[in-house]
Amino acid sequence: MTITTELSKMAKALTFDDLSEEVIDRTKYLLLDFVGLAARGNHYESNAPILNYVKRQGLTGNGVVIGNDGETYQPHYAALLNGAAAHSLELDDVINEASLHPAVVIFPTALAQSVNSKRSGKDVLVASILGYEVMGRIGKAMNPSSLYSRGFHPTGLVGTFGAIATSAKLMDLSVEETVNAYGVGGSQTSASMEFLNTDTWTKRFHPGWAAHNGLFASGIASLGFTGPKTIIEGDRGFAKSYASDYSLTSIGNDFKLKESYVLKTSIKPHACCRYKQAPLDIILSLVNKHNIQPDEVESVTIDLVKTALPIVALPEEIKRNPQSTEDAQFSMHYGAAVAVLYRKTLLEQYENSVIQQDAVTKMMKNIHCRHEPKLDSNFPIKWPARVSIQTTRGTFYDEIDYPKGDPENPLTWDELIEKFRYVTEPIYSFDQQTTIIETIRNLENINEINQLNEQDLFNGGVKKWRQFS
Repeated sequence: MTITTELSKMAKALTFDDLSEEVIDRTKYLLLDFVGLAARGNHYESNAPILNYVKRQGLTGNGVVIGNDGETYQPHYAALLNGAAAHSLELDDVINEASLHPAVVIFPTALAQSVNSKRSGKDVLVASILGYEVMGRIGKAMNPSSLYSRGFHPTGLVGTFGAIATSAKLMDLSVEETVNAYGVGGSQTSASMEFLNTDTWTKRFHPGWAAHNGLFASGIASLGFTGPKTIIEGDRGFAKSYASDYSLTSIGNDFKLKESYVLKTSIKPHACCRYKQAPLDIILSLVNKHNIQPDEVESVTIDLVKTALPIVALPEEIKRNPQSTEDAQFSMHYGAAVAVLYRKTLLEQYENSVIQQDAVTKMMKNIHCRHEPKLDSNFPIKWPARVSIQTTRGTFYDEIDYPKGDPENPLTWDELIEKFRYVTEPIYSFDQQTTIIETIRNLENINEINQLNEQDLFNGGVKKWRQFS
């Protein structure tokens, strides 16, 4: 039996009654995080060209663009917009073991397909959990370090398969149709890491495109289009095409929902790359605990896992000279500098006006990143870091295995709600925020997701509108 057949059979059999209260609750928690990010991100400059393209092509439909003005578009384009938007803030969730971002692929797919298929809140939860599971399993099996070494972004590559799992479940595809959809999806996977060198927006596009592709693949498979059953493990398949070091043995194991990848997913509190989260936790803790002033800092030394270096630390001349929000989001030097200077690492600290400040440029010269091989021993299960701050008063040091937001060190529901209110403050009124929170926390009681659209639940722009970087 092929991997896609095993996944398809397990997905076909899964029902809401199979889910634990913990898994259901955590899925709603992750959905609320996504909705907040999508609402804010749909007002980002990088999403405007996508929206304008969709408008000019006349691609109207019943798919809602979260946080927008109430206009609706064809569902797979609404998924594209919502996925790209939510990824733009660099605050979206992460499956550590797979080093990829599931929410920004899975939830745009689930919301778009549920509109087409007139599905319930329970259906959305089941399909979303499947999507997380497939992304986590395939992403872990592919070995994210191997994908990165070849220049590929795991979210964009693996996301198409997760989107297919979600959309196929909501479409109630047969096992054979789902297998064919996976086969089609294997010819749609794409995502280059070249954005790190070019100051461009392509990374933001990756999850939205994966959601779009997953919906399309499931759609044509439902109409009889075929794809190879061995798309993942075949001699010319996905694994051999994208990675040199992988292990596919556990992808098709039976679902053990107590070990669901939903429960293994991290939430970001800092508005930047996941590889920067642990060091920023440490820096903020040290400067606050010891009241370290910027003019006291002589140097900051950051020890990282090997995989992180080419993403957030090298080449140094580029990382110490970010030209845009996108550059700054992937510069450890920048993140450390603003953490020392402002004791905050939120969206405001990544705006262009801050990036251009002389104080930031000067502080970045004091930031030094290096690889510490001992940190690699449990990666990617753990994403540890060490930081040493040399000051005129002495040296302050700490290390961390599980940064804030990891499942082992999670944000509480109250903390997540605080994050949601923060990112959506320019988009929704307080009462709107409260309604969205309550609706998502009771998602399983909604008979038809279309009701949310009819109630204009996610429409934004009523408080104040501005375009963000």
